[in-house]
Amino acid sequence: MKKEDRAKQLSGIIARFIAFSAKHLPDDVVSRLEQLCAEEDSPMSKTIYDAMFTDLDMACSLSRPCCQDTGILQFFARAGTEFPFIGELEGCIRSAAVTATNDAPLRPNAVEFFDERNSGDNTGTRIPWLDWEIVPGGSDLYLYLYMAGGGCSLPGFARTFMPLEGYEGAMKAVFDQIASYGVNACPPLLVGIGLGGSVDTAAKLSKKALLRFIGTRNSSAKGAQLEKQLESAFDSIGLGPGGFSGKRSVMAVHIEQAARHTATIAVGLSTGCWAHRRSLIRINKNLDWELVSHKGGKL
Repeated sequence: MKKEDRAKQLSGIIARFIAFSAKHLPDDVVSRLEQLCAEEDSPMSKTIYDAMFTDLDMACSLSRPCCQDTGILQFFARAGTEFPFIGELEGCIRSAAVTATNDAPLRPNAVEFFDERNSGDNTGTRIPWLDWEIVPGGSDLYLYLYMAGGGCSLPGFARTFMPLEGYEGAMKAVFDQIASYGVNACPPLLVGIGLGGSVDTAAKLSKKALLRFIGTRNSSAKGAQLEKQLESAFDSIGLGPGGFSGKRSVMAVHIEQAARHTATIAVGLSTGCWAHRRSLIRINKNLDWELVSHKGGKL
């Protein structure tokens, strides 16, 4: 088979991957929602969680997205240098977005700045977003997809703090942001926090933190402890499912960090809604694939 034909095959796999991800939450998110539901005791909280699970069942049975806001498509690729379609991947993803928009179907969300034009097919300038990580010697592609809906993006921010504000000041800003705007992101939230020396590093790490599976912890013992402390702090707000109050506000808090400059503390915040559509597929050089985030899933 010619390489261009195999590239079309790859695009088809990614298109089906996009459509599947819009309709099925990853295994870890579903398990966490079930756990949080069991911990609630108010009738309102139980009703909201029941509605969430009914929605997921209907999305599966009707083959429709589980949320009408299918977001801006963001991809994070970890590709081995021996993966044969590195040069074609961006084009394959763009073509797949057009196909999935029609087939899934997805709501068109990509609006160009300045001329305020919606493309109608979820493509636009630098959209779908593609972030690269190259792995020397590997031959597999690990492709994450995150559907960043408008609501879950509303609490997001990035800021550089003066050294005297310290880590305490930085975390207070994160807490205040969730307390003020978290309800807009359809709780329970997955909170991603990036720490570094500049806003671009912190913002990117906060989004990558959302790709981690629930149940994992920061590689640093202090970072893992801070994740736990922030989870307790956010839960104390009592946002509850859908923001209708309850025992829990978050599914988890994930922190990713980079070494910082001596004079700066930068923080980025990204949030995922209860319908956290984060998916991971592994594709090898022969275009055989496995859904890592959805065990046994079929495209």
